[in-house]
Amino acid sequence: MATYLVGDIQGCYAELMELLNQVGFSSKTDSLWCVGDIVARGPDSKAALDFFVDSGDAVNTVLGNHDLNLLAVLMGSREVNPKDKLNAIVSSTRRLDYIDWIREQPLLHHFEQHNTLLSHAGIYPFWSTAQAKTLASEVTQSLKSDAMPSLVEHMFSNQPNNWCSSLSGFDRYRFIINAFTRMRYCSDTGELDFRRKNHPQQDTDAQWKPWFELSQRSERIVFGHWAALMGETQKTKYVGLDTGCVWGQYMTLFHLEQQRYYTQPSQSQS
Repeated sequence: MATYLVGDIQGCYAELMELLNQVGFSSKTDSLWCVGDIVARGPDSKAALDFFVDSGDAVNTVLGNHDLNLLAVLMGSREVNPKDKLNAIVSSTRRLDYIDWIREQPLLHHFEQHNTLLSHAGIYPFWSTAQAKTLASEVTQSLKSDAMPSLVEHMFSNQPNNWCSSLSGFDRYRFIINAFTRMRYCSDTGELDFRRKNHPQQDTDAQWKPWFELSQRSERIVFGHWAALMGETQKTKYVGLDTGCVWGQYMTLFHLEQQRYYTQPSQSQS
């Protein structure tokens, strides 16, 4: 049995299928986890989403920012961005199935036997692993509850941009969600800057550092979200899998047991 982790798919369904064929993936013996952002910007988000919804326990994901945006669109809380190419999903008769499925997905997964954590953007460096798991669970339980529509309505903002254990209500949920799904740069004092997206070599402001440069923990962390990195963290414990397939680069798959990478070139420029 093999465990595969795949980077941001973003509607690049054909490339995902090529990768799975490349490794001989079998849903009967293997498992697949996505780092999030199954949908948006690529040519076939609906096929990618249907694959995850319909494949049962062998195919899984943690939530990314684009997945949460889709939930809000399906709930009527946000307008469709034409650049996201979500019309086939939004107009589908499976709309309610998609809502139910997305709200059940976690922000964080722990492969305890492999000492590996999986989340879309990473793990806030000022949280312990136990704290991160507890906070992720808080949001997951809220998404599964009757409070979900209200949470979706209030989850989109850059504030607050620093953690405090006394945060409550939507401010608390919003920071947790942003840390797990939108984080890239962080300051020494814990502030997050959601505007900065460049590769660290192109960012000259010493106040802001990639979150993984401030992180000190024993677990390996596998994440996506940051296409400009192209997987370059300079640290073996921090595995970046967003390699810009939707932007014309390639999709990356990581064999967790063998710690081996597989790639598939993009078939078209988004």
